[in-house]
Amino acid sequence: MNDSPTSPEAPQQTITARLRRFWPYFQTAKTGIVVAAITTLVGALTEPMIPALLKTLLDQGFGKGDLDLWKVPMALLALFGVRGLAGFIAQYALSYTASLGLLNLRRAMFNRLNDAQMTLFAQQSASKLSNTLVYEVQTGSTMLVNAMLSLTKDSLTLLALLGYLLYLNWKLTLIVLFLFPALVVVMRVLSKRLYKLTRSSQQATDELAYVVEENALAHRMVRLHGAQGRQGERFDKLSVALRRLALKSTVAQAAMTPLTQMLAALALSAVIAVALWQSSRSGVTVGNFVAFVTAMLMLIAPIRHLAEIAGPITRGLAALERGLELIEDTPPQPSGKHTADRVQGALSLQNVWVRYPSPREEIQVTDLNSEHRVALRGINLDVKPGEVLALVGPSGSGKTTLANLLPRFVETESGRVLLDNVPLTDWSLPNLRQQFAMVSQEVIMFNDTLAANVALGAGDGEVDEARVRSALASANLMDLLERLPMGIHSTVGHNAAELSGGQRQRLAIARAIYKNAPILILDEATSALDNESERLVQDALSHLMKGRTTLVIAHRLSTIEHADRVVVLADGQILEQGTHSELLALNGLYARLHSQNFKTDSPAT
Repeated sequence: MNDSPTSPEAPQQTITARLRRFWPYFQTAKTGIVVAAITTLVGALTEPMIPALLKTLLDQGFGKGDLDLWKVPMALLALFGVRGLAGFIAQYALSYTASLGLLNLRRAMFNRLNDAQMTLFAQQSASKLSNTLVYEVQTGSTMLVNAMLSLTKDSLTLLALLGYLLYLNWKLTLIVLFLFPALVVVMRVLSKRLYKLTRSSQQATDELAYVVEENALAHRMVRLHGAQGRQGERFDKLSVALRRLALKSTVAQAAMTPLTQMLAALALSAVIAVALWQSSRSGVTVGNFVAFVTAMLMLIAPIRHLAEIAGPITRGLAALERGLELIEDTPPQPSGKHTADRVQGALSLQNVWVRYPSPREEIQVTDLNSEHRVALRGINLDVKPGEVLALVGPSGSGKTTLANLLPRFVETESGRVLLDNVPLTDWSLPNLRQQFAMVSQEVIMFNDTLAANVALGAGDGEVDEARVRSALASANLMDLLERLPMGIHSTVGHNAAELSGGQRQRLAIARAIYKNAPILILDEATSALDNESERLVQDALSHLMKGRTTLVIAHRLSTIEHADRVVVLADGQILEQGTHSELLALNGLYARLHSQNFKTDSPAT
């Protein structure tokens, strides 16, 4: 797996600067922020009223005996009622704001996932992307909401209590204020430590999830080769590393509480000593002393919370920042503006080079003479509208890369690809991809209805059911349709795993038939079909290919024989091209491939 931009060594910004990055996603909920701030302030202002009531009770109730008994309980009930209501409204308002911001952030992340450059999926695993989008931002949002509510409430409570302490006895309050510089140092040091550990934990979690993903996808191979032990060792190694990081994070966070409590105890001891000395000299009332000590003791809770808040804020921000980095550090695939309702289908490749970057290389590569990972080398090829072109060659010759250039799943290193004499980079990407239908040996189905999978891309209420049935019939799937309890409205499940390989392949063909695009790309389109199914589907494909430009990555002899032209690729270059009979007569690479691999009754490799 590649190093992501969210490596533990990434420079750490101030918490304020990091929070500011999220403002565009939360600014739609300004009202919630204002309500949360006002009600939190109201709740904080009620805190000093508790020691103030004690002062009144002690000085007037016990000292003078002229305090009406009903006033204290009524005042306490009113005080705690206001505190409770303010706390409820503040928490709801902040949760509302956070959930709306999370919704906006997730939408932006998912949209970027769908328009990002294709290199994103080579650099990051599916488990890491899904973990970031679904779990990381949810966990980060929850932690950040609770932490920000506590931070706001405790900060305002601290200020309110300090104000009351200054009002009661400013000299004693100066002793308390000496606590804060030491507290800031402790929080800063431990926060930096937590930040690094959180980043390392994220990377370790991604690596562990990747191992799980690999084993879930390759469960048959793992069992077939008896690799459970080796895979278990990989899992255990990463699990132990993640556990160690979790313990280190716990140590860093847990250290804050005893350190801050010792500082608070030191300040409290000094205050009590000075207060007793002041009382012996100036006759401070019992109520005044008790109110001051009570207010000071009430400071310990918000100070402790503020000391502990660094951990949740750091982890919450680190989790949410991964979502931001997906949006900000992953550029969208560039798109032009040219559009057309339906193209004629003329294609032209002019001196096209394609080179895949190695895992740690930059995307921009200028050394075209390098032999490393070069997929296509100076390809020049013209395809006429309606022509059926077969691409043939040994594994790794560049056939699939050439086909993936057309819908811009792969970008050229140099050279140009034109559609109807317009460079692909000038086309609007959505419009460009409307012109292509593709059937590959890698069949992808969604956990949706049969109709939705065939009419992929159509919104709710836009599916033409008659057209879906026609496409299924053309792909020889009516027998399957008759067995399904809800017909085309039956759900096919995870990647249609309960269907046979041939049925899934024919379902992909039905999808291409439904789309009715002017250009077809068939990459091993019938590789999973038995002979009987292939004969039935070939008729549908032959009918579908009429009047359409078709690129076929050759799989069986029957397809190659009926192609208008065959292009033979080797090592990313065109070695031969012509009709099937012309290339056989040439007795070159195609003739050798034909004699070795292309059999009438078996797929090519």
